[in-house]
Amino acid sequence: MNSAIELLAPRFDIAWYPWAVQYFFMIALSYATLWLAAPALVFGRPRWLPTARLALLACLTTTLVAPVALLADLHQPLRFWHFYAYANSHSWMSVGSLVLPLYVVGVIVLSWLAWRPALQAHRQAPGLGGLVARWLSLGEPPTPRALVVLVGLGTLALSTGIMLYTGAEVAIVKARPLWHTVWLPPMFVATGFIAAAGLILVLNRLAGERSTAVNRQMLKVMLGACLVAGLVAGSWLLDGINANAGSVAAALASVRDSAEWRSTALWGGLTGVVLFGAVLYLLTGPASRRPTLYAWGWVLGLVALHVGWMFRWVVLMDVQTVARHSAGFHHYGIPAGSSGILGIVGTFGLWLAAILLIDLFVPWRQATQGGSTADISPAAPDHPDVEGALRHG
Repeated sequence: MNSAIELLAPRFDIAWYPWAVQYFFMIALSYATLWLAAPALVFGRPRWLPTARLALLACLTTTLVAPVALLADLHQPLRFWHFYAYANSHSWMSVGSLVLPLYVVGVIVLSWLAWRPALQAHRQAPGLGGLVARWLSLGEPPTPRALVVLVGLGTLALSTGIMLYTGAEVAIVKARPLWHTVWLPPMFVATGFIAAAGLILVLNRLAGERSTAVNRQMLKVMLGACLVAGLVAGSWLLDGINANAGSVAAALASVRDSAEWRSTALWGGLTGVVLFGAVLYLLTGPASRRPTLYAWGWVLGLVALHVGWMFRWVVLMDVQTVARHSAGFHHYGIPAGSSGILGIVGTFGLWLAAILLIDLFVPWRQATQGGSTADISPAAPDHPDVEGALRHG
């Protein structure tokens, strides 16, 4: 007598929506651009001043937008106070709820200190710009350099807490072998610096700065970050191949039969290799061609932003489609509403609005954060300050 046994497994909804991707992406851009602004802003390296101006602009705007995406991902944003009413020292999310507000305040205060001298110089400007400058500068007393350094060092320390908690709160989940690995937090940081360097390259182009010094510095940072990301990814893969047990081996086993995951891994690997090769070619090419080649740095910046965002999408969204209580994979389709496409576009729109408002009312291009414009040595003939032509005047 033949008998059939039917197994039923419930389909659970995903826990994290694209809002989480937006938060992890924005906060990674925030702490990475803060570190890229630090050489001039905190440590007084005048050659990094043009980069620091763009980096601090990117840092402040992404810092302001990231918590909005995080609150949206709570599904009920007004319940954020639960983190403080029911604090849990064993929860990385609870720890993050304490570190994140301090970090946001630190970035805001640091940005104000860095931009205050430029605001004071525009106090007498006519119209709304002068009114905003008088209001934001809070008087005429000079800004102590020691205060900028102190706040900068404190904010950098808080940013390391952001790096740690954003990686650990995902890697701590034992139910997901693709998350539960020590290799995930450093990969978040490495891809964050790749994307941050790319963002500064794009801003360098769109803001009209077009500084080859900025491009060269960011291409070097991108090259180093790509190398670190490649080493982490390779170690991650070798760990899974050589281990018979453990989370990495279980992670590889869970996606071994998925053609979609194989194509995703192939696309990510090829994109990383192409990006690394293109950056290496730009940095090692003949000096006579560098001004022309640097003019296309913003294209590599867009690719780098794609790498940073897509890595977080795969980790946070695609991993949730791997079934935990049954075989196979769950399909996820991006909805058109606020929990999907509209939320993704809206987050980037909010960030763009923040950029435009600051550019309209804050003279960030004249900021001498950590140095003086006169301290910057003239550009060498084969490295013009502006792509394709020397800066005059």
